[in-house]
Amino acid sequence: MSNLTSNSKKVSYFYDSVIANSYYGQGHPMKPHRIRMTHSLLVNYGLFKKMSIYRPRRASEADMTKFHSDDYIDFLRLVTPDNMTDYARQLQKFNVGEDCPVFDGMFQYCQMSAGGSLGGAVKLNHGEADIAINWGGGLHHAKKNEASGFCYVNDIVLAILELLKYHQRVLYIDIDVHHGDGVEEAFYTTDRVMTFSLHKFGDYFPGTGDVRDIGAGDGKHHAVNFPLKDGIDDASYESIFQPIVAAIMETFQPGAIVLQCGADSLSGDRLGCFNLSSKGHGKCVEYVASFNRPLLVLGGGGYTIRNVARAWCYETALLCGANLSDELPYNDYLEYYGPDFRLFVPPTNMENLNAKDYLEKYKAKILESIRKIGKPSAAMTGAPPDPADSDDDEEDEDPEVRKSIRVIDKRIVRNDELSDSDEEDGRRNIAMADAVDGDVEAVPDTTAADNGRVAAVEAAMAENDAEDFGMEV
Repeated sequence: MSNLTSNSKKVSYFYDSVIANSYYGQGHPMKPHRIRMTHSLLVNYGLFKKMSIYRPRRASEADMTKFHSDDYIDFLRLVTPDNMTDYARQLQKFNVGEDCPVFDGMFQYCQMSAGGSLGGAVKLNHGEADIAINWGGGLHHAKKNEASGFCYVNDIVLAILELLKYHQRVLYIDIDVHHGDGVEEAFYTTDRVMTFSLHKFGDYFPGTGDVRDIGAGDGKHHAVNFPLKDGIDDASYESIFQPIVAAIMETFQPGAIVLQCGADSLSGDRLGCFNLSSKGHGKCVEYVASFNRPLLVLGGGGYTIRNVARAWCYETALLCGANLSDELPYNDYLEYYGPDFRLFVPPTNMENLNAKDYLEKYKAKILESIRKIGKPSAAMTGAPPDPADSDDDEEDEDPEVRKSIRVIDKRIVRNDELSDSDEEDGRRNIAMADAVDGDVEAVPDTTAADNGRVAAVEAAMAENDAEDFGMEV
């Protein structure tokens, strides 16, 4: 690992088990449980010692309606699986149904996801962090008036609006396999936000993100889209990513950066079609961090959850300036990572359909568009106040009683969340059976050590009182 990131950087990390406990439903590819798996790896690698850990506050309706419409947020707050038949018209109007189902705790899930990203933006604005991480955020498809692509509330747009209070220009970069359509649409006509998305294009959700989509009005040339074909590998991805980001940084000169790290661009993703290794994916994160601008790092897609957790853990280590062993430490979900129990996600022998001349042609076209960017028209004024603390946080519980992370995490235990495909179910069961039978080395009992690490995280979380949009853990 290079020295692009260093231990001197202040890293804030946002996590709450409310997101990890959320459940979209049987057979749905979006599994928030991956956030808990990521957190478990971070804890057991000891990365919590290198970050300030925060439990996000819930974003309020007032926070969400800075972008979303009032009637849409009211609907998300009121609808439940028990009363959804009373909202048949609204379900259709707001595109809530099969891809974006109504589930128990849906609104609280949205509040925590958005709260983590807003909290990260506040920390960056106040100079209390150089890098803020919210793996529970990055829900880039949500629109002003509707849900889309497993996303209900667009935490990214809300966070960018928060950053714009203190920064004249904000750059948004999206390395998810799907086009970051919700974010691009929100800022399509402004020159204060530039969006750059690399994504599969063609007969593929959401069907937007053509190279010719460059913004409109004041925002012309401020939307950058690189449409890709199946199978792009690390070398090809780097050959287009780094020159374009470098050109944007030189020309646009953003005061802050938001990086959406959708892990469905990794090799072997259930819904993806790219062939990036976790090291190739991580190199994008490391490169963006090397510009030393306030950086908000968010999650996103990712549907082979063992790969998601490994990639986001590795990228957290890059941002903290830490080196990790490829051999995974004991953690609560070690059986997911069999049979190799390794950190790094390798590429496959998938064919790369992105020919070099195709990539060079589109890169040249994009670089030419970037050169046409002018200076932003808007002038900075006094910064508005930070988001108000939500007054409905844990409204049914005693606010004087602090619950441990272990108690909260055990509220919901779902056997059907333990794997993300039938193939993984079989592998996991076989791996554990082999360990019991002695075909592979049995997993050591390190419960005491693991409990000690969790206790250390809990103590760190409880060290400070709630402040801004994050409760330090």
